Amino acid sequence: MPLSEPLFERVASAPPVPRGLPLVIALTGFTDAGNAVARLVEYFRDDLAPHTLAVFSNDVLLDYRARRPLVSFDQDHLTDYRPPRLELSLVHDALGQPFVLLAGYEPDFAWESFSQTVLGLADSLGVSSVTWVHAIPMPVPHTRPIGTTVSGTRSDLTKAHSVWQPHTQVPATVGHLLEYRFAEAGASVAGFVLLVPHYLGDTEFPAATLAALDALTVATGLVFTGEDLREENRQYLAKVEEQVEGSEELSRMLQGLEERYDAYMAGSTLATPIIHTGDLPSADELAAELERFLASRPSGDDDKRGS
Repeated sequence: MPLSEPLFERVASAPPVPRGLPLVIALTGFTDAGNAVARLVEYFRDDLAPHTLAVFSNDVLLDYRARRPLVSFDQDHLTDYRPPRLELSLVHDALGQPFVLLAGYEPDFAWESFSQTVLGLADSLGVSSVTWVHAIPMPVPHTRPIGTTVSGTRSDLTKAHSVWQPHTQVPATVGHLLEYRFAEAGASVAGFVLLVPHYLGDTEFPAATLAALDALTVATGLVFTGEDLREENRQYLAKVEEQVEGSEELSRMLQGLEERYDAYMAGSTLATPIIHTGDLPSADELAAELERFLASRPSGDDDKRGS
């Protein structure tokens, strides 16, 4: 059934876009372990000053009841209304290199129409490659590099950086559909799945966003500083060590995860993780989430930690 309203609107004042730029896709939605993609979108919008090329229609794509817009209330009147945004933009990295960015919420509706529209926009811009990232929780320790599973048509990236290559079925995101359709069209496309420590999956984990930036650099050659994110990690590193050293139970759990991780990597013939520059969460987040995770498990379950 054809859509009754346009899926997107071009911005009349948008700058010209050179052909042959990489397309980066960052969409929040079904799963975003560690808030990796949400923070990635925030970084792009707040730190890199994107120039909007096209705005997608919330009334067509968004389920307002599932993701309600924010409204600001000041004593006796409303001062602001902020609906979610899904936009295609022209952005420049830390070295001034341009790229095209599709960022915002994952559409709730019209996935096929949305995918065909994105493919059409990418074709009209002549993008050179497509790279997207998302994050899932895994039983891995935060004291090791964040691993990635890489899919798509770029075998060089898969061979070099995919540390886990399962045969499985998973609930799809629109990112998966975009990758599938781009691959069908013969595009150069890569999807990076960040394997985030499961006990940090419900927290805001800055290292996961740093890992996402590093993955994008590996795939595209773009350069991102992310200094605020790195500073967050530097500030809480000593506190994390203090939290773990001060709890025998936390130390034991992390040791079990580390042993399993190291044994898997030692016996694996797959790739090694990208060496990321930030692999630790904030101390407060780590302590709160580890305590919640341990409290939720039955007693006497020490041998099952991390499984």
